Amino acid sequence: MEAWKQVGDLVVPVDRYPSVRDHTTLREAIEVIESAQLEVELRKSLPRVLLVFDEINVLVGTLRRRDIMRGLEPKFLSSQPLDYRKKLFDVELDPNLSELPYDRLLRGIQEQAKRPVSDVMRPIEAILQADDHYMKAMYEMVSGNLSLIPVIQDEQLVGVLRSVDLFHEMAKLVR
Repeated sequence: MEAWKQVGDLVVPVDRYPSVRDHTTLREAIEVIESAQLEVELRKSLPRVLLVFDEINVLVGTLRRRDIMRGLEPKFLSSQPLDYRKKLFDVELDPNLSELPYDRLLRGIQEQAKRPVSDVMRPIEAILQADDHYMKAMYEMVSGNLSLIPVIQDEQLVGVLRSVDLFHEMAKLVR
């Protein structure tokens, strides 16, 4: 029987994982995440999260695709209550609802794309040690609703653990 692996056995090395600086614009972050591709154990995947580093190369947060999309919402919409914004796009609610002008939406999105990622990034919510047990990683991911957790060894960031890789290992155990 195979020995129980540690988190460090599943880490995607930090130098292979896509990242941006905290002052990077949302537009630039879109280019990075759209062009990135990872290969782990001969399985290719597109990253759903970028790592965000500050000027002295300290990991300060993560940026999910949905954080970017939230950050692109035009100011004239984001300043409205959520119920109002939902109604604008709910055609079943009122099929006669007037459409938002395309050019106004486009200008709003393009303006928001100039914002730094630090405006919408998520702070680091959990950190794992490279010698942590899989079960600790699974607990952190499930309880924190996280799909990626930074991994350190000897107080240095060595990489990240992705939920897809942990799930793959759990699937092997179940089979």
